[in-house]
Amino acid sequence: MLEAYKETLQPLVIGVLISAFLGIGLGLWIGLNNFFDWLFSPIFIVMQAAPLAALIPLLVLAYGIGLTSKVMVVCIMAMPVIVLNTSGAVRNTPESFKEMGKSFLASRASILLRIVIPAASPVIFAGLRLGVSAGFIGAILAELKITPTGVGDIITFSRSIADYPSMYAAIFSIILLAVLFLNLIEKLETVLFKGNQRGYVSD
Repeated sequence: MLEAYKETLQPLVIGVLISAFLGIGLGLWIGLNNFFDWLFSPIFIVMQAAPLAALIPLLVLAYGIGLTSKVMVVCIMAMPVIVLNTSGAVRNTPESFKEMGKSFLASRASILLRIVIPAASPVIFAGLRLGVSAGFIGAILAELKITPTGVGDIITFSRSIADYPSMYAAIFSIILLAVLFLNLIEKLETVLFKGNQRGYVSD
C-alpha cells in the first residue's frame, strides 16, 4: 500500500509544485498587464473547460506512458485554476492600496511584494487549494487511463475482482490524503500572511 502511495504521490507532488510556481508567476504577470490578460486568459479558460480524458491519448503519444505524461495530466488539471485565481486577485487589488504605496515613493517591486501579493493572498491560496484538489483528480485519472500504477491500480484491480471493501478503502484513503494536503496549504497561508484579512482583495 505504501508503495502504491509513493507511485501516486510522485507525479502529484511534481505536477502540483510546477503548477504552483508557474501558475502563480503567470497569474501575477497576466494580472498586472491588461494586454497579457486579454491574450492568455482565454487559453487557460479553455484548458480548464477541456475534457481531459480526450487529451490523454495525445499526451501518451507525445510523452509516452511514463512519469512525464502523468505530471502533464496533473499540470493541465491544476495550473489553469491557479493562474486564473491569481490573475483575478491581482487585477482586483484596490487601486487605493497601490496609490498609497506610490505616495510613499515605494518601488514597483515593493508595491508588488508588500501590497499586491498580501492583498491578493486569500484568493491566490484559494486557487492553490482548488489546484491541489484538481491535481489529485488528475493523478488518479492518469493512473486509470495511462498506466495502472499506484492507488489507481488498486482501485482498478479491486473493482475487477469485486473486492469492493478494498476499492472503497483506496478511494477514501486518497480523499483523506487530499484533505491533509489542503490543511497544510491553509497552515502555510496562515504562517506566511499572519493577520491578513480574508476576502480583502474584493473590498
